[in-house]
Amino acid sequence: MHRSYTAGLLLLTASTGAIDAVSYLALDRVFTGNMTGNVLFIGFALVGVAGIPLLNNIIALLGFVVGSIVSGRIVGRGHQEKLPLASAWVLLVGGALAIGLGIFWTVLGDLPHLAILVITFLLAVVMGGQVSAVKPVGNSDITTIVVTNTLANLARDSRLGGGKGQAWVHRLLAVVMMGLGAALGAWVITIWGGPWALFAAALIYVAGAVTLIIAGRRKLI
Repeated sequence: MHRSYTAGLLLLTASTGAIDAVSYLALDRVFTGNMTGNVLFIGFALVGVAGIPLLNNIIALLGFVVGSIVSGRIVGRGHQEKLPLASAWVLLVGGALAIGLGIFWTVLGDLPHLAILVITFLLAVVMGGQVSAVKPVGNSDITTIVVTNTLANLARDSRLGGGKGQAWVHRLLAVVMMGLGAALGAWVITIWGGPWALFAAALIYVAGAVTLIIAGRRKLI
């Protein structure tokens, strides 16, 4: 895989960490990218654990599924040598939508509950769409949305795990970028607030999308 593709996927992974920091810390304890966490939260909320909003997590889960379905229908199936044009458009529209949500949040100020649900749903749509959009270029070491399997593969295939240490750089970078994105999002929230953290996350997302698009064009030359 071209290095620019790898860089783009890593940037999208960082944006996932930043967006999840925004949704969890500033949108009432919900993930819009990490659906494993939301499934767990829904289970906790269903048995009455305090402080976990059931509706918000269900909304995020539905949004992610909708985004993945719509993006999957637009982009199609199969592994390709370059990023499909449809994937590029899905990513760019997702970035624009994230920036638009930041503007909406800035104008509105304090968010009423309905606005929180709307932003949560649409951010989850963006994240679900992103996953399906990058699927055609394929990289099992950098999934852009979760790092659980990446971390497991990193440990299992390491020398200590009896492997040969293959692809350890990409796998380690994916884990690090997710963490750095989350740290950046949390830091911006504490300094300037949720809307600015969403702007920062959206800019990383757009940078990743543009990097992937440029990488695709290079493969055509």
